[in-house]
Amino acid sequence: MSLGRQELKHAISVAEYKVLRKKLSHFMRVDPHAGSNGKYMIRSTYFDNFDNKVLQEKKEGYLNREKYRVRIYGKCDHIINLERKSKRNNLTFKTKCQITRQEFEKIRKADIDWMGEDDRSLIRDLFFEMQYYQLKPRTVVDYIREPYVYPFGNVRITFDLKVQTSMHNTNMFARDLPMVDVLEPDIVILEVKYDEYLPDVIKYLLQFSDTRQDAYSKYQLSRMYG
Repeated sequence: MSLGRQELKHAISVAEYKVLRKKLSHFMRVDPHAGSNGKYMIRSTYFDNFDNKVLQEKKEGYLNREKYRVRIYGKCDHIINLERKSKRNNLTFKTKCQITRQEFEKIRKADIDWMGEDDRSLIRDLFFEMQYYQLKPRTVVDYIREPYVYPFGNVRITFDLKVQTSMHNTNMFARDLPMVDVLEPDIVILEVKYDEYLPDVIKYLLQFSDTRQDAYSKYQLSRMYG
């Protein structure tokens, strides 16, 4: 598991986003993984159970909670990561491993017996959760991410735009998967991640007139529709 990171989320207006990205571009560089336009597309399938365990723990602000997802980039199956985000008090930890498209399809169809003996510990952990808590893929979430990085404090700032959900369809490799918007047109999700400290220059740039911190979990938004 990686070292714990601080993670802040804010909902900001498109106008604030345009001003802020211009300011940040003078101090931070665009993440090298971004495309020529400085952005890339993320598609994630989130896991939950019939009782909405993951959703409820998020809503109720549990200090210790976990969330599993499978993530791809640009609707492409070249890199498929199984990821677990863990909250421990106010720190966020992320663990991931690569899986194949065939493995995801097995997981999606509840063909999971093979997972209990897998070499990858994250696969075995998910197997336990699927067995004992009946976790299963619940929804697909798409968004466009614009990422910036700053070396001191290992700061990563991202703007997430055009967040959409598939509701209950989990066929994440379908290029024409029906999606619906979950954000008001004027809202952008800002995420700030850093290690031990947030440098003063970045802190100064991030002073907003009107923000709602931590109000916008993309998974939580996606479940507004069922």
